[in-house]
Amino acid sequence: MPSPITTRYAPSPTGRMHLGNARTALFNYLLAKAQGGRFVLRVEDTDLERGSEAFLESQLADLRWLGLDWEAGPGKEDERGPYRQSARGGLYEDHYRRLVGTGSTYPCYCSATELEVSRRTQLAAGQPPRYAGTCRELNAIERARHEAAGRRPTLRFRVPPGRRVAFDDLVRGPQEVSTEEIGDFVVRRADGVPVFFFCNALDDALMGVTHVLRGEDHLTNTPRQLLLLEALGLAPPAYGHLPMLLGADGAPLSKRRGSASVGDLRAAGYLPAAVTNYLLRLGHAGAPDDWVDPAAQSGAFRLDRVGRAPAHFDEVQLQHWQREAVKRLDPAALEAWLAPALPDSLGARERGLLGATVSHNVVFPCDALPWVEVLFGELPPLPDDLAQVVERAGPGFFRAALAALEATGPDLAALAREVRQRTGRKGAELFMPLRIALTGRGDGPELGPLLGALPPSTLRHRLAVHAGGRD
Repeated sequence: MPSPITTRYAPSPTGRMHLGNARTALFNYLLAKAQGGRFVLRVEDTDLERGSEAFLESQLADLRWLGLDWEAGPGKEDERGPYRQSARGGLYEDHYRRLVGTGSTYPCYCSATELEVSRRTQLAAGQPPRYAGTCRELNAIERARHEAAGRRPTLRFRVPPGRRVAFDDLVRGPQEVSTEEIGDFVVRRADGVPVFFFCNALDDALMGVTHVLRGEDHLTNTPRQLLLLEALGLAPPAYGHLPMLLGADGAPLSKRRGSASVGDLRAAGYLPAAVTNYLLRLGHAGAPDDWVDPAAQSGAFRLDRVGRAPAHFDEVQLQHWQREAVKRLDPAALEAWLAPALPDSLGARERGLLGATVSHNVVFPCDALPWVEVLFGELPPLPDDLAQVVERAGPGFFRAALAALEATGPDLAALAREVRQRTGRKGAELFMPLRIALTGRGDGPELGPLLGALPPSTLRHRLAVHAGGRD
């Protein structure tokens, strides 16, 4: 029986997690969970100049908030760890020595200026830029001369000539590249720091990763990494390259370009289940049209329904799923979600009453704040357009409404029947003046629950304000 699959998400702590990162993490998580596999988190923190612990902690917090917990990774170390690349230097050095020992690499003494001149020369000749092989066949004397001149070499991988590297992409299907198009590439910088191609591929193999879903911007890395793992005698994972997630401007979402982060969404009041329901459908056609509970999302994820075309971020769609998520909050969760936006003076009863009244009419916690005054305070003066509706109804209408309220109490159906009998009004001509007088607004929650939430004395007072004067 084959062992369960292992997927991974490998963030770099050089910025905050944007939605494109979150979708990649979600798809890897769902792919593993759909098949009873493992989801691994690896921190690729070799970029010491741009990386920070603050960025790392924010990304870990975002993953936990989204419900994407990991079986192995930071805080859950096992025998395949450590799960931070900055702590795996000894492993990398061991495998560099293996590559050097098999003749798969060579030192390259070319300076940045020399490489740039070579690149421009190739471009001017209409050739794709790749390393020209200047240092590929240096002898010991030539290498010693460079060393004596103080040149510190990079380590380049010796790409075998005349081969074709083929692999079956999990998303894009069969792929094939000639090694003549690749060129020898650097696997260790002159300062000794491992480059992405090397440590990313090596860690996948050593950590038992079997399936990797990542952005299509990594597609050109895959042939290099397959060659590296072959030279090391290690089994590669199956790679799948996801279409890019584009912003409203048509450019890929990027933490470097200031795209909205997951942390921004959380601070705005988005719910994690809303975000995952939205991401589940970005570039993936396997999910049903209706809400999918987070616990059931792995069952709705189908790798063969991941598309190849770029997906576009749509805030309207995200807010649709936010509304669906808010509707599904239980009373305690709803109260906790609303709490940061509400005045401290509100007691537990008022908070519960507010939540029960407005839960179907708010998208973010701040949307509930105006309803605090509606339910528990004094209404401000009506804006002109609403005041005109009240004036057209006339004081007689509100006197009839007051009398009807005394007869029926705050039962909307009974109250409406009584007002209709007394005034002849019906439909919007009946309900809109009532709504405006009682709430100061022309829209909002259903009027029936509002009547039940407002104290009888408040109902009488607000109707009486408009019942004075002459018809």
